[in-house]
Amino acid sequence: MIENELLFLGLLKDGPKHGYEIKRLIADEPFQFIGLKVKSIYYPLKKMEKNGLIKKQTGRDGKFPEKYVYSLTGKGKKAFDGLITNSLLSIERPFFDIDLSLYFLQYVDPKVAKRQLRGRIMYLKKIKQNILKIQERISVGESHMQAIMEHNADLVEAEIKSTTKLTESLH
Repeated sequence: MIENELLFLGLLKDGPKHGYEIKRLIADEPFQFIGLKVKSIYYPLKKMEKNGLIKKQTGRDGKFPEKYVYSLTGKGKKAFDGLITNSLLSIERPFFDIDLSLYFLQYVDPKVAKRQLRGRIMYLKKIKQNILKIQERISVGESHMQAIMEHNADLVEAEIKSTTKLTESLH
């Protein structure tokens, strides 16, 4: 839940937003690389409102129906500052889905494993190409997005290198 709080508070940091706008921002392409899965926005928003981190006001845009507009409170701004500091200083060993499979690799026919790992490498290369395309579209003023894409490109490149090495070692 801490990551969700950081996400929502961060999205509200530059100003009030209505629920649909928050949903649209989360669905935006760059958030694919952040690794958060947000099933519902309204439950976390309601919980943060209850905790005094955000406030909800009713707003209307022209003839459209009323909608809720969410904004940060002073307490929410302090919570964001604490969460971002903790996140930047948090160091945990990364876990990858493939690690469990590698634990049982001895039970897989090496030819089958090689074929599947080559498929993984192809997929990783496509991901890297997508990252590079996104990087090209990022404007100069979005250094935070450039940092995310560079970090992801480095991780994907390391995964390609590691998987290639493993594939070559299978007999």
